[in-house]
Amino acid sequence: MQLSSPKIQRKHLTGHETKKEALSRFVLVLLVFAGYFGFVSVKYGASQGFLIAWLTWSAFVLGTPIADAGFLVDFPIRILTGLRMLYSELLVWTIAISLNIYVYFFRPDVYTGHTLLLKVFHQILSHPVPYWSIILISAIGTFASVHFGDELLDKRHHHERVSYHKHKSKYKLVLMIALFVSVLIVYNILIHKLGIEF
Repeated sequence: MQLSSPKIQRKHLTGHETKKEALSRFVLVLLVFAGYFGFVSVKYGASQGFLIAWLTWSAFVLGTPIADAGFLVDFPIRILTGLRMLYSELLVWTIAISLNIYVYFFRPDVYTGHTLLLKVFHQILSHPVPYWSIILISAIGTFASVHFGDELLDKRHHHERVSYHKHKSKYKLVLMIALFVSVLIVYNILIHKLGIEF
């Protein structure tokens, strides 16, 4: 029986450990979501709690300029399946937008009768000018960060990442930094207009 080389074994184990780590992060996110769902279910009832939990998740997806709520799903899916985070984030945004269209027109009381976050998010949805620009800015920031994350994950080995950063266009890097700074400044101004302080 022929044994595989230590290099191949190491590569196999490393890939396996990465998948295990991604899976454990994904399980942790599910536990946090389940805990929040449990909390709002006890407070508002199971059917309301389910909707409030999903709506809160969607508010983080659509209302923050980084891929936070979506990235917690995108990254494990990328590691486990190889699907680019850009595609899974598009799916995340489609689900979040669809959910809010349904709730806004058929169950608007869910926004206004429960958490402060959902009340604020309802204000954003109810005033297209200027507050829909928060969603637009969030989309720009989110998809830019997801694109950057995909590019980084495309480089599997550390030396490839170092090489990637060395040869990456300085103009592209400056443009990316300028985009993130602009997004955060405009986002902060609009959020401040809503009366939210960080």
